[in-house]
Amino acid sequence: MAVVALVILAFFLFGYVTMYLWNWIMPFLFHLPTIDFKMAIGLVILSKILFGGMRMRGGGGWGRGRYWKQKWAAMTPEEREKFKSEFSQRCQSRWGRVEVKVEKTE
Repeated sequence: MAVVALVILAFFLFGYVTMYLWNWIMPFLFHLPTIDFKMAIGLVILSKILFGGMRMRGGGGWGRGRYWKQKWAAMTPEEREKFKSEFSQRCQSRWGRVEVKVEKTE
């Protein structure tokens, strides 16, 4: 329940901040009209679609490092060498010669 309240609060806060900043800056700089709260919410949603995409991320981006560490730990030494050589070849074609240094974890 607290998460829902936090999302609703963030929704209103983003709308208010967008409205305030637009009405403070845009009419002065570009002689644009002022906007109301509904327009500000629409602007936030539009900017999210245009610049942030509409991806639904399962677990967010913070867990990716853990995923790859677990995947690396589950590989055999042969699989690790194969992965490093394939990764090096892929990067070499794009950025020149790339040294892949990986610390051994046991």
